[in-house]
Amino acid sequence: MTLQIGTHTLENRLFVAPMAGVTDRPFRMLCRELGAGYAVSEMVTSRKELWGTLKTSRRANHDGEPGPIAVQIAGTDAAMMAEAAVYNIERGAQIIDINMGCPAKKVCNKWAGSALMRDEPLALEIVQAVVDAAQPFNVPVTLKMRTGWSEDNRNAVKLARDFESAGVQMLTVHGRTREQGYKGHAEYDTIAAVKAAVRVPVVANGDIRSPEKARDVLAATGADAVMIGRAAQGRPWIFREITHFLDTGTHLAPPLVAEVRRLLLDHLVEHYALYGEFSGVRTARKHIGWYVRSLPDGEAFRARMNAIEDCAGQLRAVDDYFQGLADRMDRMPAPTADEEPSGEEETACAVD
Repeated sequence: MTLQIGTHTLENRLFVAPMAGVTDRPFRMLCRELGAGYAVSEMVTSRKELWGTLKTSRRANHDGEPGPIAVQIAGTDAAMMAEAAVYNIERGAQIIDINMGCPAKKVCNKWAGSALMRDEPLALEIVQAVVDAAQPFNVPVTLKMRTGWSEDNRNAVKLARDFESAGVQMLTVHGRTREQGYKGHAEYDTIAAVKAAVRVPVVANGDIRSPEKARDVLAATGADAVMIGRAAQGRPWIFREITHFLDTGTHLAPPLVAEVRRLLLDHLVEHYALYGEFSGVRTARKHIGWYVRSLPDGEAFRARMNAIEDCAGQLRAVDDYFQGLADRMDRMPAPTADEEPSGEEETACAVD
């Protein structure tokens, strides 16, 4: 099943969630290679004084990335957000996504992210400004939000109608309030209500960690697609596993250890190329840690690997570990049912 956003036809209905510090270009491209039909960039600030920073330039790097290129922007000022949309469109963005879902205190204390859901007039003003700025370029605008600010203020349905009227062409809803952060469990009734209230595509997000859960969430919400975040950390092949299950009703065999070794080594090389030696070896540690967290001797290896200070040494260590693992097993172990992912998303929303 394909999905349309503006003039762009997406390959399937499995999306990679934008996670700052995680969904950089190498990770997005890896997920696309392994079955994701769409990937949104890390959140980019609307603060013009930060556009020239190394962090923002890396987040805006789309070299060699398959389209459509989707960039998520965040901020609290309508004019600044409109300017940020144009800035990113001129640098290759083909879809602009507005962040109204990030629950991080660093973002919400500035009234950005999901905090905007508390100020409905401002939220709508921002959306209208961004849609108007993107329209001359024929670039569609999408938006990611939560069910509301708190248990007592679930306003996603009302805002969804307003955003659709303003010209937003796709809505993603994370099934938690800002108050919840990433605690507790996502609920899907509100997402189903949003889907029933609008005509644009709706994407369900939150706690989708297995093929069965993806099937159940699609059925429960009527959503057009699902967005996966933390469950793809260290397991980017989850997208092809879900695709196979939705198509056949059967489970795809876990990947061969030899394939995962190749995927991770290739990913690390691309990661180092983007970040350089000093930052690359350090920022790669979390990715490696996610891969090995449930593997034999994984924690011990992670502790040793975290002491390595150069890329070549890190690559050798990863290569040696997976070579040894391949001597013990042919395939990666199957994940336990709805295995808890890391909490990286909890702090992954900072924009500066």
